Amino acid sequence: MSRLLQIEEMLKNESNDSFLNYALALEYAKENNVVKAIELIEALLARDENYLGAYYQLGKYYEAMENPKQAINTYNKGVSIAQKQKNNKALGELNEALWMLED
Repeated sequence: MSRLLQIEEMLKNESNDSFLNYALALEYAKENNVVKAIELIEALLARDENYLGAYYQLGKYYEAMENPKQAINTYNKGVSIAQKQKNNKALGELNEALWMLED
């Protein structure tokens, strides 16, 4: 059974598990289905706006889809959450992503 199918199976019992939904999005992206990955992460963040790691990855997916404006908006939301959580590592990564895009 593929990793994607394993995660989908686990989600049958824990459909709102943020980590599992995030992992599923990453698996779709690995299979070059970035549109589905974006959809899953957007739904995840609608349920759990504090799932910090999702902002960086979602921004990267928007970049891959050549949507820099949406990527910047996503990174900025992540920066705000990282500041609230006092997560300096994530804050640095999000700010670096912003700087690279805005150059």
